Amino acid sequence: MSVRFEDSRVGLRNKETGKLIAVYPEKVSGDINEVKKEVFDWYYKTSCSAENEMKNCIVDDLSSNELKSLG
Repeated sequence: MSVRFEDSRVGLRNKETGKLIAVYPEKVSGDINEVKKEVFDWYYKTSCSAENEMKNCIVDDLSSNELKSLG
């Protein structure tokens, strides 16, 4: 069984530190691989340095505190 996101808010998180790097601006639904591609493609378009940064990132659900801070 594959991992799926269902109407979730996600972001890119540093693998080593757990620090949230960026918040994807839309809710996502779908298979983990589809969502990863969507989020990485979006982030790549936001910054010329994104390609190097993404090597150390994972797509992850936002915590309840992170969601609260979004308003």
